[in-house]
Amino acid sequence: MTKVDHDTTEHFLAFAGGSDAIVAAAMVAFNPSMTKAEVAISVCADDRHKGVGWEMLRHAAHYAQRRGVSTLESLESRENHEAIELERQQGFVAVPYPDDPTLVLIRKDLRSA
Repeated sequence: MTKVDHDTTEHFLAFAGGSDAIVAAAMVAFNPSMTKAEVAISVCADDRHKGVGWEMLRHAAHYAQRRGVSTLESLESRENHEAIELERQQGFVAVPYPDDPTLVLIRKDLRSA
């Protein structure tokens, strides 16, 4: 997450209230046509179940939508039920990932969001 190229990627950090402690990070990476983007979010274990991931996903989706992206995607392990449910609550749809039964492709159409 150290690459800096604001045309094709963007990074977001969430800080603990009143401190410099990072509690979550997100990255949005755009495909060359800028019609699709992938989002990845990581939340510190101590800060899970506090709404940080929810807000990071919401912020990343709005950012991608403002940049003109029509589809936002994320890859999840089939076992990551919490993340899949959080994404579903925000309008993402889970579909099987081709050629890898351990993964799920999570996709949201931002044009109708």
